[in-house]
Amino acid sequence: MNTRVEAPTQSPVSQIFGYTRARALEVIGTQALRYGVVLVLFMGWLYGVLTDQGVSRLIGSIELLTAALIAVRPASARLSAIGSALAIGTFLTTLSFLFTTPGALGATHPAHGFLLKDIVLLGAAIAIGTEALRASAEESESRSAA
Repeated sequence: MNTRVEAPTQSPVSQIFGYTRARALEVIGTQALRYGVVLVLFMGWLYGVLTDQGVSRLIGSIELLTAALIAVRPASARLSAIGSALAIGTFLTTLSFLFTTPGALGATHPAHGFLLKDIVLLGAAIAIGTEALRASAEESESRSAA
Protein backbone atom coordinates (compact mmCIF):
# COMPACT_ATOMS: atom_id res chain seq x y z
CA MET A 1 0.00 0.00 0.00
CA ASN A 2 1.41 3.34 -1.04
CA THR A 3 0.57 6.19 1.36
CA ARG A 4 2.60 8.81 -0.42
CA VAL A 5 0.78 11.97 -1.33
CA GLU A 6 2.12 13.70 -4.38
CA ALA A 7 2.38 17.45 -4.27
CA PRO A 8 1.29 19.38 -7.32
CA THR A 9 4.20 20.17 -9.60
CA GLN A 10 3.20 23.80 -9.99
CA SER A 11 1.76 26.09 -7.38
CA PRO A 12 -1.05 28.47 -8.38
CA VAL A 13 1.40 31.35 -8.06
CA SER A 14 3.82 29.81 -10.55
CA GLN A 15 0.94 29.21 -12.94
CA ILE A 16 -0.15 32.82 -12.68
CA PHE A 17 3.25 34.43 -12.91
CA GLY A 18 5.51 31.83 -14.49
CA TYR A 19 9.24 32.33 -14.93
CA THR A 20 8.99 34.87 -17.74
CA ARG A 21 6.55 37.07 -15.87
CA ALA A 22 8.49 36.69 -12.63
CA ARG A 23 11.69 37.72 -14.41
CA ALA A 24 9.94 40.72 -15.99
CA LEU A 25 8.59 41.74 -12.58
CA GLU A 26 12.07 41.36 -11.09
CA VAL A 27 13.51 43.63 -13.79
CA ILE A 28 10.80 46.24 -13.15
CA GLY A 29 11.37 46.01 -9.40
CA THR A 30 15.11 46.38 -9.79
CA GLN A 31 14.67 49.43 -12.01
CA ALA A 32 12.21 50.96 -9.55
CA LEU A 33 14.67 50.40 -6.72
CA ARG A 34 17.56 51.83 -8.70
CA TYR A 35 15.82 54.98 -9.80
CA GLY A 36 13.99 55.34 -6.49
CA VAL A 37 17.37 55.57 -4.78
CA VAL A 38 18.53 58.07 -7.39
CA LEU A 39 15.40 60.16 -6.82
CA VAL A 40 15.88 60.15 -3.06
CA LEU A 41 19.51 61.15 -3.42
CA PHE A 42 18.79 63.90 -5.94
CA MET A 43 15.42 65.14 -4.70
CA GLY A 44 16.99 68.54 -4.23
CA TRP A 45 16.83 69.15 -8.00
CA LEU A 46 13.11 69.80 -7.67
CA TYR A 47 13.87 72.93 -5.71
CA GLY A 48 16.01 74.17 -8.59
CA VAL A 49 13.08 73.74 -10.98
CA LEU A 50 10.11 74.55 -8.74
CA THR A 51 9.48 76.84 -5.80
CA ASP A 52 9.08 75.37 -2.31
CA GLN A 53 5.33 75.66 -2.79
CA GLY A 54 5.57 73.97 -6.19
CA VAL A 55 7.52 71.02 -4.75
CA SER A 56 4.98 70.74 -1.95
CA ARG A 57 2.09 70.76 -4.43
CA LEU A 58 3.77 68.11 -6.61
CA ILE A 59 4.36 65.80 -3.65
CA GLY A 60 0.83 66.42 -2.39
CA SER A 61 -0.65 65.65 -5.81
CA ILE A 62 1.27 62.37 -5.98
CA GLU A 63 -0.01 61.46 -2.51
CA LEU A 64 -3.61 62.24 -3.52
CA LEU A 65 -3.27 60.14 -6.67
CA THR A 66 -1.80 57.30 -4.60
CA ALA A 67 -4.68 57.46 -2.11
CA ALA A 68 -7.27 57.52 -4.91
CA LEU A 69 -5.72 54.45 -6.56
CA ILE A 70 -5.74 52.54 -3.27
CA ALA A 71 -9.36 53.54 -2.68
CA VAL A 72 -10.62 52.11 -5.98
CA ARG A 73 -9.98 48.55 -4.70
CA PRO A 74 -13.66 47.50 -4.96
CA ALA A 75 -13.64 48.44 -8.65
CA SER A 76 -10.08 47.49 -9.62
CA ALA A 77 -7.66 45.37 -7.65
CA ARG A 78 -4.95 46.09 -10.22
CA LEU A 79 -5.19 49.89 -9.82
CA SER A 80 -5.23 49.46 -6.05
CA ALA A 81 -2.06 47.34 -6.24
CA ILE A 82 -0.42 50.13 -8.25
CA GLY A 83 -1.50 52.69 -5.65
CA SER A 84 -0.11 50.48 -2.90
CA ALA A 85 3.21 50.24 -4.74
CA LEU A 86 3.32 54.04 -4.92
CA ALA A 87 2.56 54.20 -1.19
CA ILE A 88 5.37 51.75 -0.45
CA GLY A 89 7.73 53.99 -2.40
CA THR A 90 6.47 57.04 -0.53
CA PHE A 91 6.97 55.50 2.90
CA LEU A 92 10.38 54.10 2.02
CA THR A 93 11.36 57.57 0.86
CA THR A 94 10.18 59.29 4.03
CA LEU A 95 11.79 56.62 6.21
CA SER A 96 15.09 57.29 4.48
CA PHE A 97 14.95 60.76 6.03
CA LEU A 98 15.51 59.12 9.44
CA PHE A 99 19.01 58.28 8.26
CA THR A 100 19.74 61.35 6.16
CA THR A 101 18.43 64.05 8.50
CA PRO A 102 21.04 64.88 11.14
CA GLY A 103 19.78 63.87 14.59
CA ALA A 104 16.46 62.44 13.36
CA LEU A 105 17.12 59.10 15.05
CA GLY A 106 17.28 60.87 18.40
CA ALA A 107 14.08 60.61 20.43
CA THR A 108 13.99 64.36 21.06
CA HIS A 109 14.31 65.39 17.40
CA PRO A 110 11.05 66.98 16.13
CA ALA A 111 10.93 64.67 13.09
CA HIS A 112 11.55 61.44 15.04
CA GLY A 113 7.95 60.45 15.85
CA PHE A 114 6.62 61.95 12.65
CA LEU A 115 8.91 59.72 10.59
CA LEU A 116 8.62 56.60 12.75
CA LYS A 117 4.89 56.35 12.06
CA ASP A 118 5.82 55.57 8.46
CA ILE A 119 7.07 52.15 9.56
CA VAL A 120 3.48 51.21 10.38
CA LEU A 121 2.22 52.84 7.20
CA LEU A 122 4.84 50.96 5.17
CA GLY A 123 3.64 47.67 6.68
CA ALA A 124 0.05 48.60 5.90
CA ALA A 125 0.90 49.50 2.30
CA ILE A 126 2.69 46.18 1.84
CA ALA A 127 -0.25 44.26 3.32
CA ILE A 128 -2.96 45.94 1.27
CA GLY A 129 -0.78 45.85 -1.82
CA THR A 130 -0.22 42.12 -1.44
CA GLU A 131 -3.96 41.54 -1.03
CA ALA A 132 -4.78 43.65 -4.09
CA LEU A 133 -2.08 41.93 -6.14
CA ARG A 134 -3.41 38.51 -5.17
CA ALA A 135 -6.96 39.57 -6.01
CA SER A 136 -5.81 40.97 -9.34
CA ALA A 137 -4.07 37.69 -10.18
CA GLU A 138 -7.20 35.74 -9.23
CA GLU A 139 -9.36 38.02 -11.40
CA SER A 140 -6.96 37.57 -14.29
CA GLU A 141 -6.94 33.81 -13.82
CA SER A 142 -10.74 33.62 -13.73
CA ARG A 143 -11.01 35.75 -16.91
CA SER A 144 -8.56 33.50 -18.77
CA ALA A 145 -10.41 30.37 -17.61
CA ALA A 146 -13.71 31.70 -18.95
